[in-house]
Amino acid sequence: MSAKSANSGKKKGGGFLARQVKAKKDALTEEELLKKKDITADDVLRLTKGTDNYLCPPEANVFNIDFTRFKLRDMDTSTVLFEVAKPPPSETDEEHDIDTDEVDPNAGRFVRYQFTPNFLKLRTVGATVEFTVGDKPVSKFRMIERHYFRERLLKSFDFEFGFCIPNSKNTVEHIYEFPQLTPDEMKEMIDNPYETRSDSYYFVDDKLIMHNKADYAYNGGT
Repeated sequence: MSAKSANSGKKKGGGFLARQVKAKKDALTEEELLKKKDITADDVLRLTKGTDNYLCPPEANVFNIDFTRFKLRDMDTSTVLFEVAKPPPSETDEEHDIDTDEVDPNAGRFVRYQFTPNFLKLRTVGATVEFTVGDKPVSKFRMIERHYFRERLLKSFDFEFGFCIPNSKNTVEHIYEFPQLTPDEMKEMIDNPYETRSDSYYFVDDKLIMHNKADYAYNGGT
């Protein structure tokens, strides 16, 4: 390749190595974020690996956003892959006071999934979520979900929920375009269950109000 053609192929903002150096320079650590009063979407996008801790307490969800149903479907075949709904409160729960000292403050913030190896071959998946909102309006509701295998970022998803009126029930479907994995990468993820993890960050007006975690195994049925 001639010098002329090499120069003409450069992209604005510098080459790959320059972008990598910039990304490393701009990176933030979990420890740095835990010291911040308010965490923004830009902050979590600068993380280079999954977190060990939750970046906000459950009490940060002052909007009382509650996810009540979740469904995954293969967009190519419309096959339902996974579906779960939160049961309504029972009469027993309403009649008896709960000892708050015995309640795990992070209960409900972590989910463990087990799928078959074929899940890794899917290209596009639709995720339908149903959620309720408390008595405050919710503006600029946004979710950033980052998936990792060990400490390697597989893909980052960024979805907007928009505005939600107070005391409303809302349903939205987000489309996930999965990263294309090599056979060796798939095998490694199958052979190492629950080393694939995700952090889901929820923002209102660009302030972190919820942080959920999940891990995944792809050895179901084997």
